Amino acid sequence: MDDRTIKGQSIKAGIRDRRYAIRYPFAADVDVIDMESGTRTNGVTSDLSLGGCFICTSKPLAIGTRVRITIVRQNQMVEALAVVRILKPRIGMGIEFIDVEHPGNEILCRWLDQMRQSR
Repeated sequence: MDDRTIKGQSIKAGIRDRRYAIRYPFAADVDVIDMESGTRTNGVTSDLSLGGCFICTSKPLAIGTRVRITIVRQNQMVEALAVVRILKPRIGMGIEFIDVEHPGNEILCRWLDQMRQSR
Protein backbone atom coordinates (compact mmCIF):
# COMPACT_ATOMS: atom_id res chain seq x y z
CA MET A 1 0.00 0.00 0.00
CA ASP A 2 1.42 3.31 -1.05
CA ASP A 3 1.18 6.98 -0.10
CA ARG A 4 -0.41 9.15 -2.76
CA THR A 5 -1.33 12.79 -3.09
CA ILE A 6 -4.48 13.93 -4.84
CA LYS A 7 -4.77 17.67 -5.40
CA GLY A 8 -2.72 18.47 -2.30
CA GLN A 9 -4.51 15.99 0.01
CA SER A 10 -2.56 12.98 1.29
CA ILE A 11 -4.16 9.57 0.88
CA LYS A 12 -2.57 6.48 2.42
CA ALA A 13 -3.70 3.02 1.40
CA GLY A 14 -6.89 4.46 -0.05
CA ILE A 15 -7.91 6.00 3.28
CA ARG A 16 -8.09 9.78 3.56
CA ASP A 17 -6.01 11.54 6.20
CA ARG A 18 -8.88 12.80 8.36
CA ARG A 19 -6.74 14.65 10.90
CA TYR A 20 -6.99 17.79 8.79
CA ALA A 21 -9.44 18.23 5.93
CA ILE A 22 -10.34 21.71 4.76
CA ARG A 23 -14.09 22.14 4.40
CA TYR A 24 -15.44 24.64 1.89
CA PRO A 25 -18.91 26.22 1.77
CA PHE A 26 -20.64 24.40 -1.06
CA ALA A 27 -24.28 24.28 -2.16
CA ALA A 28 -25.48 21.38 -4.32
CA ASP A 29 -28.55 19.15 -4.50
CA VAL A 30 -28.16 15.74 -2.87
CA ASP A 31 -30.12 12.51 -3.11
CA VAL A 32 -29.44 10.06 -0.24
CA ILE A 33 -30.47 6.38 -0.23
CA ASP A 34 -30.25 4.30 2.97
CA MET A 35 -28.49 1.10 1.84
CA GLU A 36 -30.36 -1.09 4.34
CA SER A 37 -33.95 0.14 4.12
CA GLY A 38 -33.94 1.77 0.68
CA THR A 39 -35.38 4.95 2.21
CA ARG A 40 -34.68 7.97 0.01
CA THR A 41 -34.11 11.49 1.31
CA ASN A 42 -33.21 14.75 -0.45
CA GLY A 43 -31.27 17.75 0.76
CA VAL A 44 -28.68 20.38 -0.03
CA THR A 45 -25.01 20.39 0.92
CA SER A 46 -23.72 23.20 3.12
CA ASP A 47 -20.03 22.30 2.91
CA LEU A 48 -17.71 19.87 1.16
CA SER A 49 -14.27 18.35 1.68
CA LEU A 50 -12.30 15.51 0.14
CA GLY A 51 -13.54 13.30 3.00
CA GLY A 52 -17.25 14.14 3.02
CA CYS A 53 -19.95 16.77 3.27
CA PHE A 54 -22.70 18.11 5.48
CA ILE A 55 -26.22 17.69 4.12
CA CYS A 56 -29.07 19.93 5.26
CA THR A 57 -32.22 17.81 5.28
CA SER A 58 -35.42 17.58 7.28
CA LYS A 59 -35.07 13.77 7.49
CA PRO A 60 -31.57 12.95 8.78
CA LEU A 61 -30.59 9.30 9.19
CA ALA A 62 -29.00 7.68 12.27
CA ILE A 63 -25.25 7.78 12.90
CA GLY A 64 -23.59 4.76 11.31
CA THR A 65 -26.16 4.42 8.51
CA ARG A 66 -24.51 3.39 5.24
CA VAL A 67 -25.82 5.41 2.32
CA ARG A 68 -25.40 5.97 -1.40
CA ILE A 69 -25.37 9.66 -2.22
CA THR A 70 -25.62 11.57 -5.46
CA ILE A 71 -24.44 15.20 -5.43
CA VAL A 72 -25.53 17.28 -8.42
CA ARG A 73 -24.28 20.77 -9.23
CA GLN A 74 -24.29 22.59 -12.57
CA ASN A 75 -24.95 19.44 -14.62
CA GLN A 76 -22.09 17.57 -12.91
CA MET A 77 -22.69 14.56 -10.69
CA VAL A 78 -20.69 12.81 -7.97
CA GLU A 79 -21.89 9.43 -6.68
CA ALA A 80 -20.44 7.85 -3.56
CA LEU A 81 -20.91 5.21 -0.93
CA ALA A 82 -20.80 6.91 2.45
CA VAL A 83 -21.68 6.65 6.13
CA VAL A 84 -23.48 9.10 8.44
CA ARG A 85 -20.96 10.34 11.05
CA ILE A 86 -22.63 13.45 12.54
CA LEU A 87 -26.29 14.00 13.35
CA LYS A 88 -27.89 17.37 13.99
CA PRO A 89 -31.62 16.46 14.09
CA ARG A 90 -33.10 19.80 13.08
CA ILE A 91 -30.33 20.73 10.65
CA GLY A 92 -29.04 17.62 8.89
CA MET A 93 -26.18 15.14 8.91
CA GLY A 94 -22.46 14.90 8.31
CA ILE A 95 -21.49 12.31 5.72
CA GLU A 96 -18.10 10.61 5.39
CA PHE A 97 -17.24 9.29 1.93
CA ILE A 98 -16.22 5.62 1.83
CA ASP A 99 -15.83 5.29 -1.93
CA VAL A 100 -16.36 7.95 -4.60
CA GLU A 101 -17.26 6.36 -7.91
CA HIS A 102 -15.35 7.16 -11.08
CA PRO A 103 -15.49 9.75 -12.71
CA GLY A 104 -17.00 11.44 -9.65
CA ASN A 105 -13.62 11.51 -7.91
CA GLU A 106 -12.24 13.74 -10.68
CA ILE A 107 -15.27 16.04 -10.48
CA LEU A 108 -14.97 16.22 -6.67
CA CYS A 109 -11.29 17.19 -6.93
CA ARG A 110 -12.12 19.79 -9.59
CA TRP A 111 -14.84 21.33 -7.36
CA LEU A 112 -12.41 21.50 -4.43
CA ASP A 113 -9.69 23.05 -6.60
CA GLN A 114 -12.12 25.71 -7.83
CA MET A 115 -13.12 26.58 -4.26
CA ARG A 116 -9.48 26.62 -3.11
CA GLN A 117 -8.51 29.00 -5.93
CA SER A 118 -11.45 31.32 -5.28
CA ARG A 119 -10.30 32.04 -1.70
